[in-house]
Amino acid sequence: MESVDLQETTVATANHIDHGWQKVSYPKRQRKTKPNAQPEKPNLNRPNGTLSNGAPNVFRSLEQQSEDRRRRIFEAQKAYASAAVDANAKAKNNRSDLDDDYDDDDGDLEAVKPNGKPAEEEKKVKQKKPKKPKVTVAEAAAKIDPSDLSAYLAELSGEQQEIQMQKFANFYGKAFQEVVAGQFPWMKMFRESTVIKIADIPLSHISDAVYKTSADWIGKQSLEALGFFVLWSLDIILEDLLGQQASAKGSKKTVQQTSSKSKVGIFVALAMVLRRKPDALFSVLPKLRENSKYQGQDKLPVIVWMIIQASQGDLAVGLYLWAHHLLPIVGGKNCNPQSRDLILQLVEWILSASKARSILVNAAVRKGERLVPPSSFEILMRVTFPASSARVKATERFECIYPIVKEVALAGSHGSKAMRQVSPQIFNFAVKAAGESSPELSKEAAGIVIWCLNQNADCYRLWEKVYVDNLEASVAVLSRLSGEWKEHSVKFTTLDPLRETIRNFRNKNEKAIISGSDANRQALFRDADKFCKHISGKLSRGHGCMKTLAFVVVAFAVGAAVVSPNMDAWDWNKLSVVFSS
Repeated sequence: MESVDLQETTVATANHIDHGWQKVSYPKRQRKTKPNAQPEKPNLNRPNGTLSNGAPNVFRSLEQQSEDRRRRIFEAQKAYASAAVDANAKAKNNRSDLDDDYDDDDGDLEAVKPNGKPAEEEKKVKQKKPKKPKVTVAEAAAKIDPSDLSAYLAELSGEQQEIQMQKFANFYGKAFQEVVAGQFPWMKMFRESTVIKIADIPLSHISDAVYKTSADWIGKQSLEALGFFVLWSLDIILEDLLGQQASAKGSKKTVQQTSSKSKVGIFVALAMVLRRKPDALFSVLPKLRENSKYQGQDKLPVIVWMIIQASQGDLAVGLYLWAHHLLPIVGGKNCNPQSRDLILQLVEWILSASKARSILVNAAVRKGERLVPPSSFEILMRVTFPASSARVKATERFECIYPIVKEVALAGSHGSKAMRQVSPQIFNFAVKAAGESSPELSKEAAGIVIWCLNQNADCYRLWEKVYVDNLEASVAVLSRLSGEWKEHSVKFTTLDPLRETIRNFRNKNEKAIISGSDANRQALFRDADKFCKHISGKLSRGHGCMKTLAFVVVAFAVGAAVVSPNMDAWDWNKLSVVFSS
């Protein structure tokens, strides 16, 4: 009983330990005889590729190469890291601020950022380089020494004149080389300033001594060299103009420009040449008119500035250039109000000069050419007397300048060769304008036709040729001549050509009236015949009166000689004056 209880207790204890699980074994399998072969040692590790019999590893050579390659890479990385450390050490040694603040303590190292800058200076703004003080045109001009200029010009005597002129400009280019473009925005000044303000730019800053030295030297240069210099300088200025225009438009095209620092020098040198030798601009006018690169309304301010400079040397040259080169622009279809205003400002400035009228009238013909040619005079007459619907704000300004310019256009010795040549040209456009519908233009043109008749008898024959074809114009001329007979008759040196012409007109009128043409033409011929009869009557009475007056003068002179043979010459002269009046 006790043994059973013990066994039961043992089994219960075992069940408690194994949680009810039991190990199952097979006694027969355990009794099988094991082989004599020695088993492999489970903990023996063979290298990859080693045979089981212990033969050498077949991959050993590949592994050797791989190890060599890894070793070389590692050595290269180590060398590179060492070089980088040396470079950083040198950079730190070159920084004065780190040399002064460097310390071996850990606290100091924590105050330094990885980029090598102190933490408190990391946000410090980078210091800008100090700007050079801006030099104005006046300051640069004040530094020019007349003696230095004189010595410089003396050294140029042996060179070609064209090269001398270029070096002359180069002297002023160096003198103003510190003046930046912002101190001399010439394009903006020319566009936004009046003619009066740009007249003295930039010579107002040049001293009298420097200007006189330059002017004396310029006076010794040939006109050909000066003309070359004018075009050369103008090309540089216009090249800069194109560059500024391209920059303003944001163009990506590369425009070759001269240095902006030299522009003041070019303007100074060119202004001096134009003032001292205005004929230099006069001589290159054909090239300015023919070459398209000098044309265009964007270039107009530069051309106007050049004419202003030449006008200060010779007022007649200024009016000549205005009438020949600028006035035709006004007569064109594409002239904008800004260009018209600039051209008007120029002629107003010229005519406002002291004694301008007498200077221009006396110099009406220059080197065989008129200051105001007939073609330009026609343009001026038409813009001054437009149709009522075509009047603009500038019309009143043209009306103000018209009388003086007209006087210059018609100036000349009566009966001279020059007047005999120009009067037919003026007659041809005036007789056409006299027949136009604008009353003011027709009246003004009719008066100019009468002036032509008095200047050249050939104009009477021209009138007879165009009488029928330009009947409206002929009626306008006859009407004014009839209505203002007293004013015009005293200006004629002889009335015989007029008397013959009026007789021929009456014959043409009678034939046209008898032929019975259309009603409008009939009315014009009747008006013309009416004026012809009135003028013919004036001519007849005038002719008879002249004969009577001549007879009375002769009779009185004979009687006076008999009564008072001692009458002195002064009394005879006084008597002749009385009768002539």
